[in-house]
Amino acid sequence: MNDSMVFFGSGPVAAESLRLLAQSFSIEAVVTKPRPAHHHGSVPVLDVANKLGLPVVEVVNKKSTTASVVEAKFKSRLGVLIDFGIIIEQEVIDAFPLGIVNSHFSLLPEWRGADPITFSILSGQTKTGVSLMLLVEAMDEGPLLAVGEYDLPRTITAPELTQYLISLSYALLKDTLPKYIDGTLKSAPQEKVANMLGYSSTPTYSRKLVKEDGILDFRKPAEQLEREIRAYAEWPKSRTTLGDHAVIVTEAKVADGEGDPGTLWRKGKDLGIYTSKGVLMIKRLKPAGKAEMTIESFLNGYTV
Repeated sequence: MNDSMVFFGSGPVAAESLRLLAQSFSIEAVVTKPRPAHHHGSVPVLDVANKLGLPVVEVVNKKSTTASVVEAKFKSRLGVLIDFGIIIEQEVIDAFPLGIVNSHFSLLPEWRGADPITFSILSGQTKTGVSLMLLVEAMDEGPLLAVGEYDLPRTITAPELTQYLISLSYALLKDTLPKYIDGTLKSAPQEKVANMLGYSSTPTYSRKLVKEDGILDFRKPAEQLEREIRAYAEWPKSRTTLGDHAVIVTEAKVADGEGDPGTLWRKGKDLGIYTSKGVLMIKRLKPAGKAEMTIESFLNGYTV
């Protein structure tokens, strides 16, 4: 493909996506957030861009993004945005004759917003995917160029799902962008695509997680808490106390049983916690300051 692109992205998903896209496309520049002050660790997108020798434009908010893009006068007709974390103004979109393609990790209009991966697991749905959308100023409301579906395994965690969707996103972009650039592929409204493919055309919205989301609330059903543990595996993680010990629960199962929510169920080397419906059986956990371990190892070394 002769056309180049400008890549917008800042987070870990953006970094891996950039690495993959650079294998198939010419990237004129990378627009990303700068290294935070006093931060000495890795900055994923900057690290990938530097390794690939790509020009970098650093921006901190929507105002500086607009000013930098307008000033840069990029030659590329197209922008691609993944995991950027900054609102894009219309002036930036208009700087590219073909607009900006956003790879969004849900089947739009399902789970618009900041964290579609987490909420696809939290909701208990059996299918998600990737949507390639032409960016508009309204949040995740642009028309679609392509979608790719993914069947959710019953035990998948958010980090695992993220990796599958990064790969699916790259495959979609690799197939779709050349067709869009040469004019053989047109966009269609989200609701029309959803109805045509047989999934919900009613918009739903995700949100940014907060640390308090990770506190396990045993007034909820065990099934919901098990989904939270998988959805929050990377952050904010699912936290509770067993006896006097603060722990992060990393794997659990659901079992039948009735008891006061929050009280312990124990039989031999098995440990569970009663919820409003069922028992949350702890399989693996991480005590404060310790490595992850099985519940059997935990019970061998801790008193609850």
